[in-house]
Amino acid sequence: MKYPIALIVMLLASFSFSVSQASADDAKPKPLRVLVITGGCCHDYTHQAKRFQQVAAKITNIQWTIEQDPRKGTEGEIDLYSKPDWGKDFDVVIHNECFANTSRPEYIRSITDAHKAGLPAVVIHCAMHTYRAAKIDDWREFLGVSSFMHEHQSNYEVTVTKKDHPIMKGFPADYKTPKDELYVLQKVWPNTTILATSKSEKNGKEHGVFWTNQFGKGRVFGTTYGHSNETWDDEVFVSTLVRGLLWSADKLDDNGKPAKGY
Repeated sequence: MKYPIALIVMLLASFSFSVSQASADDAKPKPLRVLVITGGCCHDYTHQAKRFQQVAAKITNIQWTIEQDPRKGTEGEIDLYSKPDWGKDFDVVIHNECFANTSRPEYIRSITDAHKAGLPAVVIHCAMHTYRAAKIDDWREFLGVSSFMHEHQSNYEVTVTKKDHPIMKGFPADYKTPKDELYVLQKVWPNTTILATSKSEKNGKEHGVFWTNQFGKGRVFGTTYGHSNETWDDEVFVSTLVRGLLWSADKLDDNGKPAKGY
């Protein structure tokens, strides 16, 4: 059977467009797969997760998975961590849990081993006091800082110490936190780089409040702020978290902007 030349040309053009479109779709970067681990004592975790998603949607492309533990106390082991390769389906894990009195070494290492192997992380506020009762230091080395107490709530000035770091690009020079807690850092681990500090109103000592850490093969961004809903309603604070998230996944350029496609 003979086909008109015009029809053959039209079919070839349609096929070419379909192949080109498929190639373009394949070339599009996939959304960052972000797991949020949250829950425990002392904070409005539902509001915090919602605000992170709202601000991130203005900046980058993320596929969210929220694991919120319903327990409100200071002890809890999250079931997800008992699964082999629990982090394999995610590009970044946000740790925003608060279980100070959970201390079983095998459980803690089931978390930290994944990050040491290369799973990036963001650690926020009470994550610094999570597993505080543990005798081992694995979690604290992963965080990049050791803290066992905090000072009173206030509006703390933030001094950027690494102005050229991509995470801190555009951070206001005169920034003060909404009402928040200043965590006392007893130790800064060797692979940690402090990006910004705040000063104690009790004794004038400077404490790191934003930082990065290299934990084995895993990149970690952290902040001790994030106690109040007022802090989470602050665009500067949450935008900094988003840049930290992108940095941990190696998707932040030198100017503090998402990498192409993100």
